[in-house]
This record gives sequence, C-alpha cells and structure tokens, in this order.
Amino acid sequence: MNDRNKGETAGYMQNRELSWLRFNQRVLDEADCPDLPLLERLNFVNIFTTNLDEFFMVRVGSLTDYMVFAPDYTDNKTGMTAAEQLSRIFQAAAPMYEARDRAYDNLMGLLRQHGVSHLRMADLDKEDRQAAERYFKTTVLPVLSPQIIDPRHPFPHLNNKQLTIAASLEHNGRKLMGFIPLPPLIDRVVFLPGEGVRFLLAEDLISAYAEKIFQIYKVTDTAVICVTRNADLDTDAGFFDEDLDYRQYMSNMLKKRRRLTPVRLEVQGRLNSSSLEFLRGKLKIGAAQVFASQAPLELGFSGLLEQRLSAAQRQGLVRASFTPQNSPAFREGVSITSQLEAQGDVLLSFPYESMQPFLQLIRESAFDERVISIKITLYRIARQSKLAEYLIDAAENGKEVTVLMELRARFDEQNNIEWAKQLEEAGCRVIYGMDGFKVHSKICLVTRNENGRVHYITQIGTGNYNEKTAKLYTDYSYMTTDPMIGADAASFFNNLCLGNLEGDYETLWVAPSSFKSNIIAGIDEQIRLASQGAGGSLTIKCNSVTDKDVIEKLQEASRAGVQIRMIVRGICCILPGVPNQTEHIHIRSVVGRFLEHSRVYCFGQGENCKLYISSGDLMTRNTERRVEIGCPILPSHLRRQILSMLEVMFEDNVKARVLDPDGAYSLPLQQGEMLNSQERFITQLPRFQPPQPPKTAAEPKMSLFSSLWRKGRKRD
Repeated sequence: MNDRNKGETAGYMQNRELSWLRFNQRVLDEADCPDLPLLERLNFVNIFTTNLDEFFMVRVGSLTDYMVFAPDYTDNKTGMTAAEQLSRIFQAAAPMYEARDRAYDNLMGLLRQHGVSHLRMADLDKEDRQAAERYFKTTVLPVLSPQIIDPRHPFPHLNNKQLTIAASLEHNGRKLMGFIPLPPLIDRVVFLPGEGVRFLLAEDLISAYAEKIFQIYKVTDTAVICVTRNADLDTDAGFFDEDLDYRQYMSNMLKKRRRLTPVRLEVQGRLNSSSLEFLRGKLKIGAAQVFASQAPLELGFSGLLEQRLSAAQRQGLVRASFTPQNSPAFREGVSITSQLEAQGDVLLSFPYESMQPFLQLIRESAFDERVISIKITLYRIARQSKLAEYLIDAAENGKEVTVLMELRARFDEQNNIEWAKQLEEAGCRVIYGMDGFKVHSKICLVTRNENGRVHYITQIGTGNYNEKTAKLYTDYSYMTTDPMIGADAASFFNNLCLGNLEGDYETLWVAPSSFKSNIIAGIDEQIRLASQGAGGSLTIKCNSVTDKDVIEKLQEASRAGVQIRMIVRGICCILPGVPNQTEHIHIRSVVGRFLEHSRVYCFGQGENCKLYISSGDLMTRNTERRVEIGCPILPSHLRRQILSMLEVMFEDNVKARVLDPDGAYSLPLQQGEMLNSQERFITQLPRFQPPQPPKTAAEPKMSLFSSLWRKGRKRD
C-alpha cells in the first residue's frame, strides 16, 4: 500500500493533522480575496502564520514525543505511525511557505501603490540610509548581544520563536558562525520619515550592519532564523506534592516551554550549506524540518501599519469598524436582573450582539443585597477584564464567589495565573481545575435569596468569558432563570468542588460522564426514525470532529438514510459523500471576518427538534478528557433563531467551502445572490418573538426529551 492510500484517503476518515493543514490553507486563501481591504488580507497571512506556529509547537511536538515515548502509537483513523504522520506534515507544509511568500509579496506590491512600503536596505536612498544608520547606532546597537560559535563560545540556547540573525563568518582562514538574537524590547518596525508609511524591519536593519557588529570577521552571508520548540507540556505529570502551590508549579512549567526539543527551523534569507548543516546538527533536526521563507518569519507587525495610516488611507486599506449592537431583548437603563426575572430566557449572539448584558448582570449581582453567591468557570479571560473586576467587587462586598480557574489554557497560562492571584487576594474561592481533566465549560451561576426562597440565574455559553474575543468570535450566550437548569448548575459546581466527574444531571450534558453518550443516543434516535420511514435529521456546527466513536456513529446514520448537515470550521476527520459510507453527509467550513466558534447540536428538525449549545467539540479531548457542558435551548423562539442562523450559513456562497470526499475544499454552487453569512448577520440578525403563554397555563419549562435523555448511556 502506498503512502497516499495508507493515509488520509483510506475509507471515510482522514488524518487530523492533514485535515488541519487543509483548514489553515483556507485561512491563507483569504489573503487572495480581492473583495477584502489589503490590510485585512495581510492580517490573514499573519493568522495563517501564527496558526502554523502553534500547530508545530503542539501537534508536531506531540507526535515527536510519541516517536520517543510511544513508538507503537498509530493514528486510529488512518493507521499511520507518528513518523509517517510527521513525514506527511512536512511534505504538506513546505508548499504552504511558497504560497505565503507569494501572498506577502503580492500584498506588499499592492500596498506600495497606496503609500505603504516595506523597504529593504537596498531600496533606501542616501537620506533614508543615513536616518536608518543613526537609528541603528543610537537605539539598536547598544542593546545587541552578538556571539560567535567556537570552542570557547559554545552553541547558545535559541529560545522558542525568537528571531535571530545568523551569520556565516570567516577570519584568518577559519569559517564559523555568529548569532545576534533580536532583543525583545526594541521596536520591531522602524518607520522612516517622509510621505506615506515607509518601514524597515529590525532584523533587516541588523543584518545590513552585521559586519559592523562582528567587526574583525568577514560576513559571507546572513539569514534570519527562528527555532520552533515542542510546547506540548504535560501539565499534570509529576504534580503529586500536596504542599506545592499549583500556581507556582504552572509558572515553572511555562519556563520549560522555552527550552524543549526543537521541531522546526525557519530560515529567511540565504545561509551556505555548511552553515545550515551545522545548525541542523546542533538542533538535531532533519532536512525536512527546515523551511525556507522569503516573507518575514513573524507578521504580528501588520497591526502597527494600520495605526500609521491617514484617514484617507484607512478608507481603502482597512475594513470599516464594527461595533456589536445592543440586544433588543434588554431595555437600556433597566436592571438586567429584573428583566431576566420578567422574561426568563435570553440568547445573545456574539459578536453581532454585545457581551455587555452579561457583564452588567455580574456587576449588578456584585452589589445586590439579594445575591448570595456567584460561581463561574474561567478558561481564557482578557488581560484587562471587567468581568474579573466585577467578581473582585462581589467578593469584597461579602458575596460568596467561587472561580474555577483553568491554569492550563494553552498559551494563556500566565495571564490566568496573574488573575488567579488577584481573585484569591480579593477573597474569591479559587479552584484550579481537575486532575487530568481541563475544565473547558462556560457556565456562570448567580444565586439569590428572594423572600426566603432560592432563585437562580444561569448563563451557559459556547465561548470564553473574554471581552476581547467576544468581538471577534461567533458564540452563543444563553441566560436563563429556568429552575431545573439552575439546580443542575448548582450541582455541577458542587461536584467540581468535590472533584466528582460522575454527577447526574436532569437537563445538562456534562463531559466526561454524559456529553458523548447523549450525543450518540441522539444519533441513534435519528437512525431509528429513519429505519421506520419517519425521516431522520442531524444538524451540527462545531470547530472540529475527531472522535472516532462519534464518526463511526455518523457513518452508521448516513448509511441508514439520516440526512446530516454539518458546519465544521477546522479539523474534520470524517469525509462526506463517500459512496455507500457517508453519502448522506454534507459538510462545509466557513472562514471569514469572525472566527466561527459556536457549537450547536440539533437532532431532528422543525419545532420539535432537540437543540443543544455546548462548549465542547466532537473531539476525543472534549468528549473524554475535558469538563464540558451542553445545555438545551428550550424556548421555541430561541431555537428558531439558532436554526435560522444555521440555514443562512448553509446558503453562504462567499465564505463557505464544501468539504469533498477526498478531503479538499471547493466552492459551493454559485446559485442566486452572493451571500456572506457573517456580513448578513451584522445587518440582519434573525430574531423571533417568544410565544404568548396561554392564560390558563404557563409554557412548560422542560420538554420530554430532556427527561428521557438525562439517564443517557455513560461514556464507553
């Protein structure tokens, strides 16, 4: 069997890593979209780059560990070993660098026509060169730390993702190498005087003056290099000392991230073959792990360019600013708490609607004498967080505030550690997750005493409590006064405080105990309906699909005739449209202005469908190794709102791409008017009025399916 047949084209499943690379190519494709402003297109090149960085740090790092510590490991969907997967990854990634180079070069050419110019030293006239040299001598040179490599100067540790200028040197017949790390505190972008936005990058400036830096040595060539290291830290291993402060333990783990095994070397510029071989030998990486680039290796500076634009330039280069609208479900100037008490249930749709009502609820609760406690799970919060400040206010006002802070939110660990300290110092009860299980759920419970009776306001969402990402990610935030959901939320927090992952809940689906089993039970119900000729329907929106048990169940449902529609932004290990296997499955991905982040699981269709929103994807890590929550959306008008938004996304023929049976993405059929779902929601967010309750009876709070499914099958 050749490598292609053994890999992602086997059967109806594909390898997760290769699927992710195809998704990231979709991100880079946005850089070629002529309808987008040029700096927006440049930002997609930056997003592609940072995505790829994290992929190598985490996924390639993990596979590298498997080769050493689990040599018998194979991918359970394609049968590939870790070595085979790495080989395929390196083969697939190399042409992506060429595509990125083309995109960057094309965009810089177009930007130059608008007065934004990335200059090299060779482009400078005499006056500009003098200005650059003055800046180099006064600001850059004094803080550089160059080093040569010889028997008395050992090979230095190259920090993870730190840009370094590598130089091939000669002196008295000797050939050696020198390094100049880019100091983290100097400005990366050097703006030049004159009309327009004209800039150099600091690494280009340093490279140009390498001979002045190395003085007695002849510089034969230079390149900017960057080492990517394995950052897939096991944050639970070894944590057995009950007297050890978990915050300190995590801080120590973060320091290790900078020193772990190299998994990639990026080179921008030209190094002779002997210098490159020397680098590879010292880093212990193969030739396939070296990636050449003409574009800068780090593109985070793209945001700085926008700040230098004139008002006239901004109109053609930057997308018009977007401000989330206020939800019409709430009246301004009226207490959020009282409005929720009156209407019961509200669904906010980020980023089209503002997060402010939820923040206002917490602020009100911090000062409300009726509030007994506030309990919340925090996974990623903003560096400047109003939510955290309101929780601190609540604790200082004598409320019982319980914060389950997940310190292992990858690449946000330090921020979470700092907030955990402040929350604890203010009097909050801070708990640091569960051994072996990340707490990824998004749930907040406000408990109030109303005339001697306990009342709950529960918020459950698909995204983090982060004021910044709430303006960039699409998510749902459900606020409800439903007493059964509130009681389940109270049980959930009590169970987590006791370390109990096997709690029993009336309405909520909670991983790892019942989330996956209830999803499979829901698919089984649709299979039963299809087998009886009553039709069967599944509609799913999530970020990734990797759980093999769920994939096999979806394939079984397709073969039974269940019609399955899915919106999967990223990794998708199930291939749709495979004859006699998944031919009743349709899958598409939407990559646009906002990051599609919400998760929706809908069983059946129409008014009687069973619809859940969730923090969890259909990934094994979510279904089996994280604490996740799925919550039913019970009011019919809110279900209709979510389903209407999904329908628009299935009609998107601008930013959507259809996943083909071979794992590639293609444009949907261009029928009717051009429809960009995200742009549509900015101006026309679907809304439905709640049904008027009958005068003789209140609308029931629970549908039959909740009680039937709450005892769903336990995890396999």
